[in-house]
Amino acid sequence: MQSNLWELFWEGYKIDSWQELGEGALRIRLVATGDGACGGCGALAPQVHETQWRRVRDLDLLDRRLWLELPVRRVCCPRCGVKRERIAWLGEHQRLAHRLVRQVEALCRVLPIQHVARHLGLSWHTVKRIDKARLQRELPPLDYRSLRRLVMDEFALHKGHRYASVIADAETRQVLWIGEGRSREAVRPFFQELGAHCAQIEAVAMDQNSAFDLEVKAHCPNAEVVYDLFHIVAKYGREVIDRVRVDQANALREDKPARQAVKRSRWLLLRNRDNLSDDQATRLDALMSLNAPLAQVYILKDQLKELWRCPSPWSAYRLWRAWWRMAQQSGLKPLIAFARKLKPYLRGILASARFPLNTSVLEGINNKIKVIKRMAYGYRDTEYFFLKIKYAFPGIRR
Repeated sequence: MQSNLWELFWEGYKIDSWQELGEGALRIRLVATGDGACGGCGALAPQVHETQWRRVRDLDLLDRRLWLELPVRRVCCPRCGVKRERIAWLGEHQRLAHRLVRQVEALCRVLPIQHVARHLGLSWHTVKRIDKARLQRELPPLDYRSLRRLVMDEFALHKGHRYASVIADAETRQVLWIGEGRSREAVRPFFQELGAHCAQIEAVAMDQNSAFDLEVKAHCPNAEVVYDLFHIVAKYGREVIDRVRVDQANALREDKPARQAVKRSRWLLLRNRDNLSDDQATRLDALMSLNAPLAQVYILKDQLKELWRCPSPWSAYRLWRAWWRMAQQSGLKPLIAFARKLKPYLRGILASARFPLNTSVLEGINNKIKVIKRMAYGYRDTEYFFLKIKYAFPGIRR
């Protein structure tokens, strides 16, 4: 009965002896109970070529770390020759029982590697290797046949201006590809992998990254580039609103209360009015009534956003012409300079009327990427980091 009980845990073996070790550990010595099975074909092979003892970690037993010592035999199989015997609960070259490996995989779904390694008393590299193998095994193969629209963006990989590029399906929100860098050469492997499916891509949303733009045009002849509202409005805030605000503050050196009001108005001017409290909205209205240049750039910011809400490219073009005219007539150098730099990207802005895409999907992905990176206190293996990101965004079913 006792022999059968241990067979439930360690098939083919029984307990020979056990010994308590220091620091809450327990060592159990196992011996084989029958003939070995060939590791190649699984047939019984009673003739033993040689035996080696192996030390193996298993799941903790209550509050004790559990170590096993067992004989691992190489058997003579009539069909396969000399092979290591098959052990149902232990991998061929492993020193961790399958039960412990499964526990590591389960914990890595919810905890950082460092915490799992510390909790189980394993090496960081061992835990990473197990989780990386799980991710590679569980990630489904990519199917590009129904792919029509893409979104492309970049995120900070490490400190020191090191970036990675991420490409996702705009419709399912599945992360398709991640690579280090943000140059044409960095994203080219994705389009090479896409191959003949490049011809079916209709639209690609991105920020004003000329490398992404050129690479899409080189590989996807039928794709329309769509420039993202979020990035352009953010750039407008930096290059126009902030610059005009600083200029107006400098012009009010003699009027200290008015100068302080302008200097402290940055977030009032950059936020959407819908996100302001009643008190903040009142302060904004008062500021705009007293400072015409700030009122002008604020109103033009809202009108610029309307370009992405037009029902057709033609109506968007008419709105653009009106916006361009007001920008040129404003007399504000930062606004005029921004409008001139924006003009070459007009086609990609107007394309948003046909393809209402934006990279807000990737902004949400980037926020979760930061959480993944922060939980692990950074990643030493970028391939493993990219697998974690892909696993976190498998996409929604169509």
